[in-house]
Amino acid sequence: MSQITNNLFKKEQSLAYKMLIPTILILLIVAVYPLGQVVYTSFTNRVFAGVEETEFVGLDNYTSLFSLTIKELPEDKYSFEVLPRKPKRYKELTTFSFSGEKYIIGAIHPEFIKSIWNTIIFTFFAVFFETLFGFIIALVVNSKFVGRGVMRAIMSLPWAVITVVSARIWEWILFPSRIGFLNMFLSKFGIGNGQISFLTESGLQLPSLIMVDVWKTTPFMALLILAGLQLIPNELYEAARVDGAGKIKQFFSITFPLLKPSLAVALIFRTLASLRVFGLFQVLVGQQKYSMASYNYYQLIGNRAMGLASAISVIIFIIIFIFAVMYMKTLGVENE
Repeated sequence: MSQITNNLFKKEQSLAYKMLIPTILILLIVAVYPLGQVVYTSFTNRVFAGVEETEFVGLDNYTSLFSLTIKELPEDKYSFEVLPRKPKRYKELTTFSFSGEKYIIGAIHPEFIKSIWNTIIFTFFAVFFETLFGFIIALVVNSKFVGRGVMRAIMSLPWAVITVVSARIWEWILFPSRIGFLNMFLSKFGIGNGQISFLTESGLQLPSLIMVDVWKTTPFMALLILAGLQLIPNELYEAARVDGAGKIKQFFSITFPLLKPSLAVALIFRTLASLRVFGLFQVLVGQQKYSMASYNYYQLIGNRAMGLASAISVIIFIIIFIFAVMYMKTLGVENE
């Protein structure tokens, strides 16, 4: 009997592998091969839409992206005069003071290093607020009230709007005069002078982009969390009420533990999407402030540096991969 069971198991296993062959072939064609091409191109000086001969440059693209230098900045000198020009041109990244002396940190691609920081800050706050507000909305629409179906449909409208269209809408809302809705609204309450430049002032650009993304993507998080809430059996809450458990205890002993897999999936989806954010940065702030993806676009289309752009793409892929693994380990997705 045991031998027959083993034979059946081996046949099922063999059948499963055979059925996976088409999927594996498709993945090789649409994912693995293009990724391999990008990785290879990142080691060359290939020019986009150019006729120049492509040369293998090894790690030059990667080293140039992260090359830094620190120099003391004399009081009577400008920053560009004290940074080395040969063999590589360094530009100012930031300055700092130490022991009464002023120093400047230079980089070959300072905007790329800034773009990494911009993207991580954007991702952290956007995902945090989207999860928080999405959780609250999901709990509300999961309860029974008149018009619940209509409310669920309406709340998904911002998510349904195309990113470029929503960015243009918010470009008008954030217009730096009373023509802009937000400036007009704030001035009514005596906040600001009606001339706040949300998209040009450096300190307001990231908060504005985060606000736009939270408005657009919170419904998506709410829908994912709502789907998880509806999978929790009502019998568990009824049993908890019989045992005398209040709403707070029910939440922490039933709702949150059983919602953990759905919440993990929602967090992973949104974090990975935020790390490759492009549309909002490109439409609303352009070359004033870059995300990793928009800087990649600038190098590929603006500078036609396909080899360098490919290196940036590989770095983005590695960062996203690291975040995905961290999420799965931290939230226990593999165990679930």
